[in-house]
Amino acid sequence: MSRRNCWMCKIRRNESKRLPSNLTSEEVSEWARSFENLMATKYGPVVYAAYLKMEHSDENIKFWMACETYKKIASRWSRNFRAKKLYKIYIQPQSPREINIDSSTRESITRNIQEPTQTCFEEAQKIVYMHMERDSYPRFLKSEMYQKLLKTIQSNDS
Repeated sequence: MSRRNCWMCKIRRNESKRLPSNLTSEEVSEWARSFENLMATKYGPVVYAAYLKMEHSDENIKFWMACETYKKIASRWSRNFRAKKLYKIYIQPQSPREINIDSSTRESITRNIQEPTQTCFEEAQKIVYMHMERDSYPRFLKSEMYQKLLKTIQSNDS
């Protein structure tokens, strides 16, 4: 999605108050109740990812989303290809978007990458989820971005 067409970017720049028509103030308010609620909605992960990108810390959400896609791969060949790609981007030490996981989880993935299963990234995904929930999610709720989105959508609902 280009920056020019991104509705979140437009709100941030205050160029437009246009939001997706099916985004409601109830949904945006619900995000503040729990991280799980944020991640379970259609737009929550997208908005959260935009926030993390602004903070230059979007590797966790990108890894989490990539894992969600990876788990749905049925083809053994495709899973093998995607697993190696995920490993190179997020798991391998000094990788471009290296995620913060413990060494035993990293070693386990390194061993299992030769014959990857649908669950080989599951433990790393749980760790990343926990990091997001405890670290960046509270900052997101206090951020100008979230507060502005909430006010904008509430005023549009009125």
